[in-house]
Amino acid sequence: MSKPADQDYKLKETTLHLGERWPTGDKPVSTYDLVEQMNYLYVRVVKAKELPTNPLTGSVDPYVDVKLGNYRGTTKHFEKKTNPEWNQVFAFSKDRVQSSVLEVFVRDKEMARDEYLGKVVFDLNEVPTRVPPDSPLAAQWYRIEDLRRTADGKARGEIMLAVWMGTQADEAFPEAWHADAAAVQGEGVYSVRSKVYVSPKLWYIRVTVIEAQDLLPLDANRPPEFTAKIQLGNQILKTRVSPTRSLSPMWNEDMVFVAAEPFEEMLVLTIEDRVSSAKDEIMGRLVLPLTGVEKRLDHHPVHSRWFNLERYGGFLEPDPRRRELRFASRVHLRVSLEGAYHVMDESTMYISDTRPTARQLWKHPTGVLEVGILGAAGLSPMKTRDGRGTTDAYCVAKYSQKWVRTRTILDSFGPRWNEQYIWEVFDPCTVITLGVFDNCHLGGGGDGGNNNGNKPPAKDSRIGKIRIRLSTLETDRIYTHSYPLIVLQPSGVKKMGELQLALRFTCLSLMNMVYLYGHPLLPKMHYLHPFSVSQLDSLRHQAMSIVAARLSRAEPPLRREVVEYMLDVESHMWSMRRSKANFFRIMSVMSGASAIFRWLDEVSMWRNPVTTVLAHVLFIILLWYPELILPTLFLYMFLIGLWNYRFRPRHPPQMETKLSWAEAAQPDELDEEFDTFPSSKPQDVVKMRYDRLRSVAGRIQTVVGDMATQGERLQGVLSWRDPRATALFVVFCLVAAVALYVMPFRMVALVAALYVFRHPRFRSKLPSPPSNFFKRLPSRIDSLL
Repeated sequence: MSKPADQDYKLKETTLHLGERWPTGDKPVSTYDLVEQMNYLYVRVVKAKELPTNPLTGSVDPYVDVKLGNYRGTTKHFEKKTNPEWNQVFAFSKDRVQSSVLEVFVRDKEMARDEYLGKVVFDLNEVPTRVPPDSPLAAQWYRIEDLRRTADGKARGEIMLAVWMGTQADEAFPEAWHADAAAVQGEGVYSVRSKVYVSPKLWYIRVTVIEAQDLLPLDANRPPEFTAKIQLGNQILKTRVSPTRSLSPMWNEDMVFVAAEPFEEMLVLTIEDRVSSAKDEIMGRLVLPLTGVEKRLDHHPVHSRWFNLERYGGFLEPDPRRRELRFASRVHLRVSLEGAYHVMDESTMYISDTRPTARQLWKHPTGVLEVGILGAAGLSPMKTRDGRGTTDAYCVAKYSQKWVRTRTILDSFGPRWNEQYIWEVFDPCTVITLGVFDNCHLGGGGDGGNNNGNKPPAKDSRIGKIRIRLSTLETDRIYTHSYPLIVLQPSGVKKMGELQLALRFTCLSLMNMVYLYGHPLLPKMHYLHPFSVSQLDSLRHQAMSIVAARLSRAEPPLRREVVEYMLDVESHMWSMRRSKANFFRIMSVMSGASAIFRWLDEVSMWRNPVTTVLAHVLFIILLWYPELILPTLFLYMFLIGLWNYRFRPRHPPQMETKLSWAEAAQPDELDEEFDTFPSSKPQDVVKMRYDRLRSVAGRIQTVVGDMATQGERLQGVLSWRDPRATALFVVFCLVAAVALYVMPFRMVALVAALYVFRHPRFRSKLPSPPSNFFKRLPSRIDSLL
């Protein structure tokens, strides 16, 4: 029996007994228990001494070969050094060991053929086992056997080595050369190792341009049009033209930028005079280093200051030595580094950190998140090497300021990483993002390292990503699931494989966590000095660009394409598919209200007489005992909550293709979504898409106009725009007020309920008088052009 297509996109629970995979006595104290144990033979090559020189050249260029069966690792070589120091670690997976002997060769690098100096041999049965948190195994000096003899006939060379059996919990594991990556050479070796990165600390730079004094325009016969332009890196903002057309203009405008520590850019302010629509003359400039700007950690105001402007003859002089300080020209500014604001380096929907930038304002963590990245299964081939498809996969996890990247497993569609990481959690209502990528920088070129020099450097390919909201996880429970890796391509939605994870969220303080649910999500200053929507979009874009640039400069780099994919840089772009998905999300939310109205309609139409009679009885009871209304409502919600507990989600959330409207997206809609900005399509395609967008936007415009019309009719009932309608409503209000004052409220409510729930034989198919009256009220749609 074939499995339905949508089953491929569902979350699968795995039955792994991870804690039992570590034998008693082998499990590290550091709770490295969410992954399977992987055994490795570690060889640390520290240094050598008194190596003999070549009789012909009088020198030696030593390096070391570490050989275990068919696997071979090589250290770097030193030129003309008899006492080299390598301090390199080699790791050989025990599952792939096919030899009982470890050989360490010392060689002399020559132009034609490397010369053999000697070796050290170890029996694997005699290698000790080390279990963290034991201290690292001490290296020992070993005499090199079969060493090349010196001129006096003696062999004196020794090498310092440490050899032990360990697991991936060993601290030498991340920096070790792995036999699985033996095919990687050159700088690609650094890109296959696991690493931990930290996002740069981001700050808001708030600049308030208040005024300037005694500016000297070139043309004194016309009123000046002064503007202030501020630049920070590639961020440029400009004030409006000063409304005071004088030599002392005033603006009093706020401009906000994003900067990262350490502050590398200068804040550059220029005062310009708009001579014409295409030309601005520079009146003065101010270069302000951010290191001297005051940090604002609370809501107290920052004092403003006057700064002198650099000016030379009305034009900015490029040579700093020729600039002249005219103290008559100065600018009044208020500049502050606002650390109490949360700089969002990602989309608000997937926020992973709600802490302020300033560490002084941090609270104690409320929990700990542990993630075991076990492996992947069924990955799709991402590139071609030697005529066959292959994938060199690694996983990236991002939460808060900490990014982690696993090691790269070469040429495997089912890599097993078995690496465990831990994060402090300050707010459970946050999201962790994990993505899987194909490493295309193993050889420094495109096409997986097989670049012939004609192609541009390749980018690491996206295999897929997942998001998990921590608040959906039960505390102290281990989740072991296989998550589908789903990507959207121009050809449609595609499953690229599965990512196997083990998660555990541990609560450190239940009271603190309960308190957080009533605490503001963002720091206090975010609400005291809120930003506009356009400001937030611009700041978020700049913050993501800064984070991507800084992490791509790390060694080894976490590349820009990886960071942008993890931070959802393209989420703000227009997409027909996303628009449909959001529309149907709204429809799903409104379905509950519509279901209530349908139920009331069925009750009022007597489609089920028993239900209608019971509704009458309940209404009369609540009417005669109004103090029972609120208790009954809360008791009903309590019972509904208990009933829904049986159907609570048992698994973490996953990305849904139906919810994303990915399965039903049309090819042209996907092609539009993956188009560049600005568009690179032909003119006729752009015209067709523009016409379609106008059609969709026209329907949205109609719906929004209808909603505005109803609201304006409601406002116009007492505005006397329709004197007769307003007069009728005012008279009705007077009669209703007198009637409600004379008649008991229970009697009025009972009559109203009996009228609403009257039997269909007493109903008319025509609209009711109140509905007719409301539809006849005027709106402002008549005033539109």
